Amino acid sequence: MNTAEPLVLGIESSCDETGVGIVRGTELLTNTVSSSMEQHVRFGGVIPEIASRAHLEAFVPTVQQALAEAGVTLGELDAIAVTSGPGLAGALMVGVAAAKALAVATGTPLYAVNHLVAHVGVGLLDGDGALPEHLGALLVSGGHTEILAVGDITGDVRLLGATIDDAAGEAYDKVARLLGLAYPGGPAIDRAARDGDPEAFRFPRGLTAGKYMGSAQHPGSHRYDLSFSGLKTAVARVVEAFEAAGQPVPVADVAASFQESVVDVISRKTVLACTEHGITTLLMGGGVAANSRLRELVTQRCAQHGIRVVVPPLSLCTDNGAMVAALGARLVSRGVAPTGIGFTADPGLPVTTVSVPVPA
Repeated sequence: MNTAEPLVLGIESSCDETGVGIVRGTELLTNTVSSSMEQHVRFGGVIPEIASRAHLEAFVPTVQQALAEAGVTLGELDAIAVTSGPGLAGALMVGVAAAKALAVATGTPLYAVNHLVAHVGVGLLDGDGALPEHLGALLVSGGHTEILAVGDITGDVRLLGATIDDAAGEAYDKVARLLGLAYPGGPAIDRAARDGDPEAFRFPRGLTAGKYMGSAQHPGSHRYDLSFSGLKTAVARVVEAFEAAGQPVPVADVAASFQESVVDVISRKTVLACTEHGITTLLMGGGVAANSRLRELVTQRCAQHGIRVVVPPLSLCTDNGAMVAALGARLVSRGVAPTGIGFTADPGLPVTTVSVPVPA
């Protein structure tokens, strides 16, 4: 196996995207994605059974397309990496089963990796391969909102803060539905907010009161954690009040004010965690990292504290196989043992488990 510049194929199927990416070391060769998003639009959210069936139908043609685009064959691969969790159980099982079949058929080492940590790995592609010192990560997606400290992407990831209820992306979807906007809610609210006043409504900033924050010397129990359920309820009450009065809902103003509350809390909590844990480089990942206002405010507030922010290209912010391949390549280069095929999908895989160890 070539551990210097390993050729790795990554498979991602944790939600509604069938992603297959191929990297050589830190060089991205292809990022091929087949999304079932359109099949979920009329339901206003991802339906697990539909997603699983779509993965089954898309897997073989997506792998074939990725290999053709990269100009490589299965026999040339040094390793295969697959998302084993977290995610939707049925969707994960499709990707895991397919990866095992490929590994057995080709005799290629197989790595089971963490979907969330992979979002960090993709931000390190096309670099010199060196992991920045004092690295942190902000992951914001439909199912997850976490602030991480990354000592070593192949095995030392610490969770500093996370949402205790709705993830940011989930809150966007629910508020978009309240406002009659399209699914997915993130892009729809981002667009609507451009024409609105972010100060039109003062929506709550969850978990920022003194009892939650404490102080640096005596931190509160939720110092770096986030909450968006109360915000969602506050938006619903505003919408209901306008409807009860027979008045049109000021969609743009509500969208802008809601978005400002979300990005204000996320950016404040992130900067606080970074400054108190010595983080000087912050990687952003996840679908909501594509949100223009979130990127703007996080970058602005981090710059005030000398923190460099790295955001992957928008095509690599959402779920994709390239991020899985990127993390797999780092595991191979570090000499981490392959997982093999004796593992199962784990919908609740904690972010501190970078890769699934070899089963005993």
